[in-house]
Amino acid sequence: VLQETTFWIIVTAISVVAMVYAMGVAVASGGTSAELFLISNPTTQITDREFKEAFTGDRAIVGTTKLVPVDNASAQTSFLSIAIGMKEARYNVVWTKRSYREGMIPPVVKPDDSDVLDFVRKTPGAIGYVRLEPTGVNIVRRY
Repeated sequence: VLQETTFWIIVTAISVVAMVYAMGVAVASGGTSAELFLISNPTTQITDREFKEAFTGDRAIVGTTKLVPVDNASAQTSFLSIAIGMKEARYNVVWTKRSYREGMIPPVVKPDDSDVLDFVRKTPGAIGYVRLEPTGVNIVRRY
């Protein structure tokens, strides 16, 4: 009985150490990072407010530049919560109404940071958001 109890104490201790290690690896690799970067094409000058208005359909042009917003599927929930202050369901309702009533087209959706960065770099007027610090684009705001 003593050997069995000792065995389970050791197994439990090893499990706890493994979980603590795994949590440390997740934090070190950015697993809980809350960083978010609002970005624009290098030729597009836009304010934080104009950026937000473009993603809710309230703005289509800045100066003489037609805006091309692009959503990031891997960071959309964070973006909507942090930058826009809206839940995903509400965001979808906003764009459904705008599409139906005003004939507006919702932002293109790209799967991840690298696809968003590539699109924004190559597309005049493009704006988007990523979690990893970007290069080759304008950073409109950092959260």
